[in-house]
Amino acid sequence: MKNKKRLGFLLVCLLPTFILFCFFIIYPTIQVFLKSMYNYSAFGGGSEFIGLKNYTDMLNDGIFLKALINTGILMLIVPVATLFLSLVLAFILSNGRLREKDLYRTIFFFPSILSFVVIGILWSFIYHPNMGILNSALKFIGLDKLALTWLGNPETVLWAIAVTMIWQATGYYMIMYLAGMDSIPKELYEAASMDGATATKQFFKITIPMLWEIIRVTIIFSIKGVLVISFVIVTVMTAGGPNNSSQVVMTYMYQQAFVNANFGYAMAITVTVFIISIFLSFLSNKLTERDT
Repeated sequence: MKNKKRLGFLLVCLLPTFILFCFFIIYPTIQVFLKSMYNYSAFGGGSEFIGLKNYTDMLNDGIFLKALINTGILMLIVPVATLFLSLVLAFILSNGRLREKDLYRTIFFFPSILSFVVIGILWSFIYHPNMGILNSALKFIGLDKLALTWLGNPETVLWAIAVTMIWQATGYYMIMYLAGMDSIPKELYEAASMDGATATKQFFKITIPMLWEIIRVTIIFSIKGVLVISFVIVTVMTAGGPNNSSQVVMTYMYQQAFVNANFGYAMAITVTVFIISIFLSFLSNKLTERDT
């Protein structure tokens, strides 16, 4: 009887949250799936059921495929570089004998608290071909040939955006790793040092294994974060240009919905991104799983 009362009490407590979750998450998600099978316009154009035509059109849409490839490249480059730099910086700050540890933590974490819009504007000025600090620094040290139109060149624009995203996220994950490293017993490092283990060996034999569960979580966070951050960064810095060379799936979805008023097609893109995100989360979870 006590268990039933306890279960009833928990259900009553969870019911408001469940109702809100269904109303704001489940119901809109189902509607997106349904509307993606319509030639749908919210501006009085009506709707027509077309089945999977929006999805088949995506396979023949060169811009969408380009945006999908760009997104895949960013999902590969940004998380790997970000998490590696975050781990290295966290290890140095956690184990190094630096008097200014707190200052460095603040400096590295600062980009993570800035608005994505501010970051996009800031790096747009850094990459500016004439007034940008990057080209000015290259010219100052005599590397004039490396001074490029970073955001106007199809060969460099995606790399420039990737660097911006890495700069923004590194400090955030560094703090997460620092919190995990602070919980690792210092005796393990002292014993390893007495056995002659170098800092590099300690990093791979002690730090990485002890932080593995945190690393697994950050991998999923960073992959999903690319979708959100890339939308804002690309919109602010290039708007998908030049010639769609920096287009990503989220910016293309936005353009289809709010520029072309092609809401059915935009929702089909959203559903595709949703499925890809679930698949990548499942895949990364399986690949990083290890026996306990």
